[in-house]
Amino acid sequence: MENWQDEIRKLGFGLMRLPQKDGAIDIEQTKTMVDLFLEAGFNYFDTAWIYAGSEDATRQALVERYPRERYRLATKNAAWADCKTREDAVAQFEESLRRTGAGYFDFYLLHNLGEGRTQFFDRFGLWDWAQEKKREGLIRHIGFSFHSTPEDLEHILNAHPEMEFVQLQINYADWENPAVQSRACYEVARRHGKPVIVMEPVKGGILASPPASVQEIFRRAEPGTSPAAWAIRFAADLDGVMTVLSGMSNLEQMQDNLQCMQHFSGLTEKQRAALDGARQEFQKLPLIPCTSCNYCAKVCPKDIGIAGTFAAMNHWTAYQNKQSAKQQEEWAVKGRGKAPATECVQCGRCEQACPQHIHIRDELQKAVRVLYKEEGDNA
Repeated sequence: MENWQDEIRKLGFGLMRLPQKDGAIDIEQTKTMVDLFLEAGFNYFDTAWIYAGSEDATRQALVERYPRERYRLATKNAAWADCKTREDAVAQFEESLRRTGAGYFDFYLLHNLGEGRTQFFDRFGLWDWAQEKKREGLIRHIGFSFHSTPEDLEHILNAHPEMEFVQLQINYADWENPAVQSRACYEVARRHGKPVIVMEPVKGGILASPPASVQEIFRRAEPGTSPAAWAIRFAADLDGVMTVLSGMSNLEQMQDNLQCMQHFSGLTEKQRAALDGARQEFQKLPLIPCTSCNYCAKVCPKDIGIAGTFAAMNHWTAYQNKQSAKQQEEWAVKGRGKAPATECVQCGRCEQACPQHIHIRDELQKAVRVLYKEEGDNA
């Protein structure tokens, strides 16, 4: 492997889901988490222009407190997010530099490529533009994050062999999922010789508290290991994976991740067998594959709490406890000032933005039937 890949350890700090306090990012807790992460010998931090408040928090918790050589910082360009011109897209880069105060980015990603989103990067000439920024020293390494089919990934990598790495959604539940095709996309990247950065290893938190049948498999195999740790180790065990991003939201998650990854050297055959069993259990459940990226929320004209609603519905599917699911919805939707599923006007804008290809309108209608109707209650 080249030196720039060797510099990165197998756990990355995803800054998308930082701890919250009074409706804003908790900077002091974030600082403590950054300190623990660096003290444990890890150094890769991942943010994005489109993650609300994240780049500013990165500046306060990391950039202003540590020498630049202590860490590697990645951010992303979402040219599909309300950009009408090349200037609009390029302005995201300048704003990211200002927000983070980092001076340059070790890793810069064209964000969420695939399907209709790739055309914006083509139209605005951002592939060549990124190379210019690399020559200027403002970007060290260029890659892209991707949500689409393996055929689409093959096309992009054939067209742009200059890309140095690919960020893919990989977790044990999605490994053979026909909607996500984690394995197939991973194999395309490896055939092209591209290092892989893993996103969503815990599937937006779903794999941190999986159904009881999955938890029992893990408990029997290794009683002291959390379900989230199992998920992260699955991704870290894959050949060619440079780092696994974990979107840690509190100190407990940070400590758990560090414990499982600080001395990680690969999975045993027994551990792989347990993960295979867990994947088979997951395949039996019709869970909504929402990762809480909230791209849908950014385009919803009614500001519906889509991700929170889906989390409540997955809770219902996994545990069949309607009262508990309603409490989840109350906290994750109404408690965050979002509109309920009953407000959906069926415009479909959310589905165009969703990287998971979820039939959001249908799922919201199901949520209305389960969470807002009295029949079929199961307490």
